Amino acid sequence: MIEDKKNNFLFHEEINTHLDNIIQNKSFANGYIFYGAEGVGKRQTAFRFIKEIFKQSSPSENIEERITNNNHPDFLIIEPDSLLVTKNSRSSNIEQKIKSGSEIIKIAQIRNIKTFLGQKSINSEKKIVLIIDAHCLNESASNCLLKTLEEPSNGIFILLTSKLNLLLDTIISRCQIVRFRSLSSTQIKSILKDYLDTSKLNINTKLKFEDLISSANGSPNQLLKNIEIWNDFSDDIISKLDSPIKNSLEILEISKLISEKLEIYQQIYLVNLIETIWWRKSKNVGLVKKLENLKSLLRKNIQPRLAWEITFLKISIEDI
Repeated sequence: MIEDKKNNFLFHEEINTHLDNIIQNKSFANGYIFYGAEGVGKRQTAFRFIKEIFKQSSPSENIEERITNNNHPDFLIIEPDSLLVTKNSRSSNIEQKIKSGSEIIKIAQIRNIKTFLGQKSINSEKKIVLIIDAHCLNESASNCLLKTLEEPSNGIFILLTSKLNLLLDTIISRCQIVRFRSLSSTQIKSILKDYLDTSKLNINTKLKFEDLISSANGSPNQLLKNIEIWNDFSDDIISKLDSPIKNSLEILEISKLISEKLEIYQQIYLVNLIETIWWRKSKNVGLVKKLENLKSLLRKNIQPRLAWEITFLKISIEDI
């Protein structure tokens, strides 16, 4: 496992300055939407913002520990329902559930917010509700949240999302949008240099480091996962994935290995890597479309091994 030295990537100085000014001036909006690609620091920044708000009211309290352990009486986290179920079973599958598309935030969870806000604040002036993956709100939950946002309360809402288009326009209009930009290649390289234990970055020499950065789409977290996944494969397998596979037997063997060795979300990250490498070498649009279709099938969890086999076989018959 690759470990980061500071356990967060706070590379959004303008956003942090803006949020600090809000806290200093106590000019809080009723709701905020932290919007940006996955893995660009929305959650870390939200927790920092929440901790600093609570520190205003209770500077002597052990705020950070209470927020981290989710036992602060004035703080409520709402997460997709399948994620909560997974946490009560096997924590190693949490991310797989998040990526699978099966997660949902139900109306009962939003109704719990009304109960929470109806109670008097205990340790702070404001109660804070953090909604993770807010785009997972179903229709009834979205409408319930809208009504809650419209009602005067002592609460601050922070919604995290990578898919702003899936939120109701009326919810968006009642919140301030805080946009998180994807990081540049230079910033990601800086993260690897300054924020990570680089002794554990045993990147295989057959893989171009620039491909890893490109496939991360500006997300340092995704970059780390790409490195971890790629390092799980032997040199022999990596060499076979370095370019489109032509041998049918090899295609069947590699498809079986990938589907058995990796979780669905890891397979999707692997497709991103392969797509980046093969595009650099071929500049073939048809190839990219087939790999994009493979990611769609994997997200739906439709016979992953068969999806890999068919995709690789279709690519193998093209003149690339």
